Amino acid sequence: MSQQGAALQIYNNELVKCINDLCAKRDDLNRQILKEEADKNKLQNDISILTERLANLNESLSKNMEAEKEFEKTIAETENVYMKILATSQSLLNVLKREKHSLQEKPNAPTSSTTMS
Repeated sequence: MSQQGAALQIYNNELVKCINDLCAKRDDLNRQILKEEADKNKLQNDISILTERLANLNESLSKNMEAEKEFEKTIAETENVYMKILATSQSLLNVLKREKHSLQEKPNAPTSSTTMS
């Protein structure tokens, strides 16, 4: 019977050792799970922050692009009007030169002097 008791003791010791090994592996796995959950939470937080930053950047970009279009439109309109002003100024200058030339070719008009008697 002592052999049976010894065998039982050996089985018991092996069973306890296996249970302890399983508990250690479970604890290691639990630590790994906790670490991965923390990493996951950090990544989700980072994604949330980056998503908000991206939305803000897209909004700002959209506003800036719209403002740029307005600048382009204003510049184009201003340049167009400026070119018209230049053309009108050139036409006016040509008319003035013709009139000046025409006036210079005319004989001097007699000046009337009023003599008081």
